Amino acid sequence: MTMLRFLFCFLTLTTLGGFAANGETTPNGVVPVQLNQTDEGWQLLRGGKPYTIKGAGGDQYLGLLAASGGNSIRTWGVDENTKALLDEAHRHGLTVTLGIWLGHERHGFNYNDLDQVAEQFKAVRDAVEAYKDHPALLAWGVGNEMEGYEAGDNAAIWSHVEACAALIKRLDPHHPTVTVIAEIGGKKVEAIHRLCPSIDIIGVNSYAGGLSLPERYAKANGTKPYLVAEFGPPGAWEVDKSGYGAPYELTSTEKGPVYAEVYKALRADRRMCLGSYAFLWGSKVEATTTWFGMFLPDGSKLAAVDAMTEAWSGRAPKDLCPTIESLTVKNKYVMQPGAEVRVSLEAGDPEGKTLSYEWLLMRDAHTYLTGGDKVDAPPVFPDHIVSSGSDGAVLTLPDKGGIYRVYVIVKDPAGNAAVANLPLSAGLGEDEVKPTTSEMMTPGQDTELPTVVYAEGGDRVPWIPAGYMGNTSAIRVDQGHVDNPNTGVSCIKASYLAEDEWGGVVWQDPINDWGDLAGGYDLRGATVLEFFARGHKGGEVVTFGFGVIDDSKKYADSGSGELKAVRLTNEWRRYRIEIGGDVDMQRIKTGFYWSAAGQGKPVTFYLDDIRYIKDQAEEE
Repeated sequence: MTMLRFLFCFLTLTTLGGFAANGETTPNGVVPVQLNQTDEGWQLLRGGKPYTIKGAGGDQYLGLLAASGGNSIRTWGVDENTKALLDEAHRHGLTVTLGIWLGHERHGFNYNDLDQVAEQFKAVRDAVEAYKDHPALLAWGVGNEMEGYEAGDNAAIWSHVEACAALIKRLDPHHPTVTVIAEIGGKKVEAIHRLCPSIDIIGVNSYAGGLSLPERYAKANGTKPYLVAEFGPPGAWEVDKSGYGAPYELTSTEKGPVYAEVYKALRADRRMCLGSYAFLWGSKVEATTTWFGMFLPDGSKLAAVDAMTEAWSGRAPKDLCPTIESLTVKNKYVMQPGAEVRVSLEAGDPEGKTLSYEWLLMRDAHTYLTGGDKVDAPPVFPDHIVSSGSDGAVLTLPDKGGIYRVYVIVKDPAGNAAVANLPLSAGLGEDEVKPTTSEMMTPGQDTELPTVVYAEGGDRVPWIPAGYMGNTSAIRVDQGHVDNPNTGVSCIKASYLAEDEWGGVVWQDPINDWGDLAGGYDLRGATVLEFFARGHKGGEVVTFGFGVIDDSKKYADSGSGELKAVRLTNEWRRYRIEIGGDVDMQRIKTGFYWSAAGQGKPVTFYLDDIRYIKDQAEEE
């Protein structure tokens, strides 16, 4: 009997993935997580007990998340703060779907580049070995939207995802793998099912489509369980826009019920959906300064937090956020620069508390489709608020034309808040197809000179090198090449591998736009675009420039410049594109480009320290 009991315990431990006999942890403290399929559907088992994800994306206010009834957070990558975040989550009784970032092609990552893929594979290994035994770990997030926003049918990407997931499962048999995609269109669901057997769960980022996701996933023949890795209000790409292209944002009051309704619809899909993460448990600048944040930058909670508190816990907070019933412009939404604007507000507090009001006028971001990339907050114009109060404000538009937004922030004494904004146009009419004169053109965002196009490490800069041209299959780009940079530790390595035809890459704002969307940067005052370049062997011929979108498009580059057919040496050399006084720089949507024709052999060259400067003094 003693031997039988031993065998029974051994088999039980093996079947349950190695966790202890009490069903809670392994001997080294890991809380194992398994997938379990029953007649009712898929479920997670954490420590042997059913676990439904009630989470949010982000790393702030974890105590409030736990107090609100949430049980998990989702991250996008690992860094020097990951261990501290896992520890804090564990202290609050929260789990973590720990994201491991995989490179995006629109950022220059090439899934056919052996060196890039091998380096990324090593980064995955390092992350798993570092954090696999942490008791807060729930699952591994293998990439986020690395497949892009279209068909998602690049087999090279999915082969790499599978390799990473298989590696993770070898190193860590106690936690499932998730790969996160941008919605489920194209061939994404099919590709994961066919090419990624080591992916246990499909994570989906879905906004306006959140309510219908369970039905659509079933129609896509999804058999793997899914979780929703991001959900929230409709994105800037999913709402009505003004005649001059600015999207209309829901008020924070209107967003609250959207969060609650999507959560309810997902929770009802008990066969396939393992839970969800609301986006974003914090604040960020994306499309506007308030589009996705469930908090203001100062930590004031918004209605989305109240909605999710009730959804997670079944109880509404005792002190609710103020409400904004309406925000309207009394005269026009389209005016000339310098015009006076009268704005009307209706707001209140559920508990009848006295409210405070803050009014702001900001330059519109102009860039609405950033793919989640880091964007700086737009400039504020406090001197243009003439008067303000509880029922509205009077302001004047800046003399510089363009698109602006008027914001109102309403707070109660406890710091609970509501926020709303409206776009305003100074000098661009609702019905214009495209600007007809320089004066009527919507300028780009303000930026200080010198303005960096590419600098050390490829940090976030105004434009993204996402516009591949010509024979795109022959283009290879490494944004972080470390061999012999001009300055610092990295540079850009670019190659055109075909013997004929041509190819090139354009730095764009907005990303993936060729003149259909507002955007760009105001570079008036810049006199030179300078950059450093060298050939791999010497003799490579490459054309460089800026401003490729002509006035056949609604949102064109206001000016352009080019150095044609530059013959490179194998040593770093500085090149300059002089910007004459007759070049209109008020809206540069394509800040840099290169192109190379087939030269009978591959063309490989390097770029570094690309920037716009104001004068000779800046150059030195």
